[in-house]
Amino acid sequence: MTKRDYYEVLCVSRNAGREEIKKAYRQLALKYHPDRNPGDNEAEEKFKEAAEAYSVLADQSKRDAYDRFGHEGLRSYGFEGFRGFDSSIFSDFEDILGNFFGINFGDIFGIRQQQWDASRQRGRDLALEVEINLEDVVRGTEKEVTISRLETCPVCKGSKCRPGTKPSVCPACGGRGEVRFQQGFFMVTRTCMKCRGSGEIITSPCENCHGKGYIKAKKTLKIRIPAGISDGSRLRLAGEGDAGDANMPRGDLYIIVRVSRHKFFARDGNDLVCEIPLSMVQAALGAMVEIPTLEGNEVLKIPPGIQPAEIIRVKGRGLPDLNGRKKGDLYVKVGIKTPDNLNKEQKALLLKLAGLRGEEVEAVDKSVIHRLKDILQ
Repeated sequence: MTKRDYYEVLCVSRNAGREEIKKAYRQLALKYHPDRNPGDNEAEEKFKEAAEAYSVLADQSKRDAYDRFGHEGLRSYGFEGFRGFDSSIFSDFEDILGNFFGINFGDIFGIRQQQWDASRQRGRDLALEVEINLEDVVRGTEKEVTISRLETCPVCKGSKCRPGTKPSVCPACGGRGEVRFQQGFFMVTRTCMKCRGSGEIITSPCENCHGKGYIKAKKTLKIRIPAGISDGSRLRLAGEGDAGDANMPRGDLYIIVRVSRHKFFARDGNDLVCEIPLSMVQAALGAMVEIPTLEGNEVLKIPPGIQPAEIIRVKGRGLPDLNGRKKGDLYVKVGIKTPDNLNKEQKALLLKLAGLRGEEVEAVDKSVIHRLKDILQ
């Protein structure tokens, strides 16, 4: 079954802000929640569909991938329907709905998950720009970058506790990580504010990381940039972002590739465009001229009588595509350079040529009017 557009599911525009998306999701979630529609399979499917759409559009990196490539663009996140997301997304759903129904979201979506711990999170994603040139695009390249990221504390191993000590059971929730209370006809469940859902209190924090579980450190990485990459493309290095809390995965590192402007070649997709200057004689008589390409010099045959701005195509001298199956072409635009500072002998020869061609140079040439007659009428 073809998936519906996520913006259509939430009834928002493609430029909607996060708060508008959040509000739209909350309205749909309250409308189609299984507790309000017992036994209604259609309502439950709409509830899941809205949650899936929100899980993508509320995450800026996933939303960027979806906006550029649609549902296929989310495969890089391991996304195949709602099951493609880690269970931490349910915390956002519960926050939006305020646990109004006192229900386990994992049960609704058929996902068995451990007790949610709001204080334990995966590491943050990081982003870094890397600049390359067109020569790098032709061959691909390897860049060495140094990033500053969070690493698991080597002293407490991410536990946040001083070595030899352990966390204490939270007195507010008794170690459950949540508190429940009656509100009208409903039993409301909320995350414990004292322990932030962990069920534990750190009474003796690690002195090395001050109870954070991580420290700041520099890391040098070698990044392989494939041939044919475009300006603005993003490469995802899984697990190279900030360290997460204990037993939680690291974030990812996104490399944003910037291709610098070339002083001679312009890029048009996988094709290259350049302009070469020809003398008047070369343009009139034809010539064999040596031109540069990104893979070395090449001899280009100029046909006789070529006109200014005409373009010659050189097959296979453009840029490769990302899958390496084919290459673009090089398009050479011709420019005619008019000679100046002529000596007497050169002027005499040009006057003789003009006379042989019946062209008036020193008198008023009326033939131009006749040649433009059809255009002006």
